[in-house]
Order: sequence, then structure tokens, then C-alpha cells
Amino acid sequence: MESSKPESEIDQEFPPCLTVYKDGRVERHLFNDFIPASVDPKTGVSSKDVVISPDSGVSARIFLPDLTHTNQKLPLLIYFHGGGFCVGSPSNYAYHHTLNSIVAESNVIAVSVDYRLAPEHPIPACYDDSWAALQWALSHSMAQKQEAEPWLTNHVDFDRVFLAGDSAGANIAHNMAMRMGAEPGFKLVGIALVHPYFWGSESIGSEAEAPKQNHKEMADRLWPFACPSNPDNDDPRLNPMAANAPSLAELGCTRVLVLVATEDVLRDRGWLYYEALWRSGWMGTVEIKETEETHCFHIFKPESMKANELVTCLAAFLNQERAPLP
Repeated sequence: MESSKPESEIDQEFPPCLTVYKDGRVERHLFNDFIPASVDPKTGVSSKDVVISPDSGVSARIFLPDLTHTNQKLPLLIYFHGGGFCVGSPSNYAYHHTLNSIVAESNVIAVSVDYRLAPEHPIPACYDDSWAALQWALSHSMAQKQEAEPWLTNHVDFDRVFLAGDSAGANIAHNMAMRMGAEPGFKLVGIALVHPYFWGSESIGSEAEAPKQNHKEMADRLWPFACPSNPDNDDPRLNPMAANAPSLAELGCTRVLVLVATEDVLRDRGWLYYEALWRSGWMGTVEIKETEETHCFHIFKPESMKANELVTCLAAFLNQERAPLP
């Protein structure tokens, strides 16, 4: 009988996201259907791909709404996709569709960051890339920036900058806002965290209940897999409420929206983050909304009524106190 070959032997599995083989090969099962940047016929939103760092390969997809006034200045949304730090891309159909919908509904310009993925690029690569993309986008506020992207220089109101993301992307958005709080110098209005991937070494709430056991087991394993340099589920980047985590009072924005899903194993962490933030002494406003749905349902069921409601909720958050058109 022929022995099994190393390239076919499974080392680790994270269903339904990816499989890692003992020869180091990584097979991703989600978000593999890619779509080129284009003009969306349904919404009129235009998109283009830009390279942010040729050395590291960091790039982004920019989304521009169908402008009714060519000289209008719009809020800037910097978006971080989900996928457990291991899968996903702005050019995947699901995320491309989601950003088209958010941009059309909100009338904002969005920069969707294509950060490097674990395990080939373990954490902190995703945070480093996201910070580089954030700084690249904000640098367009300088009038004489070389090699400027005209969609940003011509159409962004840099007094109205937001971060957002779902799942691992929401985790990244939080960590970028914390870093902006520690390194002041630019105004960040708010962050929107959709089903944020926060976790910890000890179970809370309903995490250990039988219906959520499989999802809990995966969540327990995911951070150590993606971050072998510090495989601790109480790493402050993953558990902002850990004893050794920086105070949430340092969050570098004035408004926060947290969205959670009832059937999501991450639900209770979202609520805990919300409660910890308003108790921290942070000088801002935070709101939370819960939907009777599953984790990131709006990505997998984008045409559903609840997905449309979620996009409308994000648009309302991004449009509060918007200045009138010229």
C-alpha cells in the first residue's frame, strides 16, 4: 500500500475557511471568486485598485460614489475586510458587492485595504499593512503630496474620516483607532465594528453553550494559528478587555458603533466591549445594535432584508452631522 504523501496530509483545518497541509501548502475555501475593479451598473459606484507599498505588496481598492456634484467633498471610510486574518480580499465578489452597497447608500469614498494574510504572513502583518494603508490615505490631506490619488485629493473631506470592518476587520479597525489615540496628529471621527472578532482565554456569557461549541473551538485556535509569535488569546490586540490591555479611554475617535448578531459566538464579546468602553472614561459616544442573525450574515446573504438594514444603519452612522452640500 502506498504511503500518504506529505502534500496530501492535513496539518490543520479551519472549516469552512481554509486547510493547511503538512508540506506548508494553504488551501483557501472562502472568498475565491474575484472581480475586477469596475463601474457597478446597479449603484453607479466606480472602483479602482491602487498599490500602496510595492515592497510589501500592500494594496487597496478605492470606491467612488456616483457624484451629483463634481466639487463636493465626501467623508472617507477606510474599510478592513474579515476572514479570520487568513482569508478575504477587497477584490472578492462578496466584499466588492458589500463596499459598493455601503458607498452608494452612504455617499462616501471608501478605501478597502488588501492586507497580507496569515499563515504565510502571520500577525502583525495585517496590522502593519493596515496602518500603512491608513497613513497613505490620510497623507492625501497634504496639498502637495507626490503621486497623489485624485479620487482622494479631489473628493475627500479629511475632517470626516471613519474606520470600519467586519469580524477580523473590525478587530483591525479597533486596533488602528487605539494606535491613532496613542499617536495623535489626525482627526478620526468614528469607527464601526461589525461582529468584531474579540476573544479571550476564559469563556464568558453563552460562548460555552452546546450550540456554539464548534465555533468556540475554532475561535480558541484561530489567534494562536495566525499569531505564533504570541499565541495568547488574552493578547490585548485580540482581547481589549484583558487585564494588561491599554485603557479603552485612549481610543482615538469620538463615536463608535458596535453591531452584533444574536447567533454569533462573538456576540457577548461585542457587548462586553461596548460596556467596557462607556465605563472607561473615554470621551465619546458609543451605541450598539443587535440583529437576530448569524456571524457576518450581510456578507453571505447580501440581498436579504436584514443585510440591507445593516447597510442602512452604517450609512446613518457615517452621515451624522454631515455638512451641507456646496
